[in-house]
Amino acid sequence: MLTRQELEGKWKQIKGQIRERWGEFSDDDFQQVKGDAEKLVGVLQQKTGQSRREIEAFLDKAAHDGQAAVQQVTENARNLADAAGRKIQEGYDTASKKVQAGFETASKSLQDGYQAAEAQLEAGYDEAKQMVRSRPLESVIAAFGAGIISGVVVSLLLRSNHRA
Repeated sequence: MLTRQELEGKWKQIKGQIRERWGEFSDDDFQQVKGDAEKLVGVLQQKTGQSRREIEAFLDKAAHDGQAAVQQVTENARNLADAAGRKIQEGYDTASKKVQAGFETASKSLQDGYQAAEAQLEAGYDEAKQMVRSRPLESVIAAFGAGIISGVVVSLLLRSNHRA
């Protein structure tokens, strides 16, 4: 037989199963028993004409079925949470791999650009060195001219900044 705690804990599900089996059981009847298992059995006997043993067996089964249903719902919720966790982990892993691949691609592009710039700078330096070796007089004149032009530009800039 159900204890008062079991009846109170599973009242809604037991109440639903009583209504399923004996539709003539009203809200007033439920109010009358107020969670008391003994009163519930008595009112059910009076309303249905069934024996105490049949009613107690039904109530025990109803409580057990409800507990099994709660366990099933709990297990289903746990399985769904586990599946969601796996999906989130898979999404994280995929995103992490894509970020890593993007980083590696950017790093490779940066290295390639640096190497190309270095090669061009080196080629320009070698060309300038070759030019100075093959035409030293023209190179000195060009450097002297570039120095004079730079000096004039700098002095003009300094003079205009000094006036302002």
